[in-house]
Parts: sequence; structure tokens; C-alpha cells
Amino acid sequence: MFDWLADIYLWSKALHVIAVITWMAGLFYLPRLFVYHAERVELGSETDEMFKTMEQMLLKAIMNPSMIVAWVFGLALVFTPGIIDWSLVWPWAKGISVILMTWFHMWLAARRKDFAAGTNTLPGKRYRMMNEFPTLLMLVIVFAVIVKF
Repeated sequence: MFDWLADIYLWSKALHVIAVITWMAGLFYLPRLFVYHAERVELGSETDEMFKTMEQMLLKAIMNPSMIVAWVFGLALVFTPGIIDWSLVWPWAKGISVILMTWFHMWLAARRKDFAAGTNTLPGKRYRMMNEFPTLLMLVIVFAVIVKF
């Protein structure tokens, strides 16, 4: 049924990797913007409006499309015959990590709405700590896919 995916496997893999790189860049950068926004920007100032614009554009123009493309081509890889051995741990570890990464993306999107509404209550320290979450997930994903434990 999905045999045609084998014909485009290398293209799917390349597009998946490109999308993941751009998605990860946003997942690293948006929380860092939140740190500075929370710690150094006065509510209602010109700088506040500039940060709101930067955060919205990063999420809407880069992160959301990248996440969607990463998922589409990731699922194409999952359904490519002969690529994944579901009896191993690595595809499950990667899958759970990708779901957690998606949750983190949604959490960031909700925090962006808080900043946009002027209702953010989290301190910069919380965003600094949360900025480590995608790094931990990235480590699990990369080791799972490369080492195939």
C-alpha cells in the first residue's frame, strides 16, 4: 500500500531533516526571546511591541510550518516499508520524544499568547529552565535514531 514511499525515501528523509533543523532553531530561540521579554521589557513599550512581533513571526512563519513539514515527512518515513523495526526501543523513544517536543511547541505558543495579551506571569528564570527541555529531547531523538538502541 505504501510501497511508493520507498521511491521517495531519500527525498522524504532530506526534507524531514531540513524541517527538523528549522523547527529546533525556533524551539531554542523562542524561549530565549521570552527570557528577555520577561526580564527586560516594560509592558506597553515600543520594545514590548517589537518583541511581540518577533515572537509571533517566529512562531507563525517558521516554527509552525517547520513542525508540520517535520511531522508530514516523519510520518512518510514511518510508513515507508522496511525502515522501522517496531520490536526495537528506538522508534518508540523517538516517537514519545517527538510528541513531547510537539507539546513543548504548543506550550510556547500559549506563552506567546500570554505575552501578546500582556498577561505573562512567568519569570525569565522559568523560560531559561524550559529552554533546556528541547535539548534533552533532541539528545534522546538523535541517539535513538543514530544508535538504534
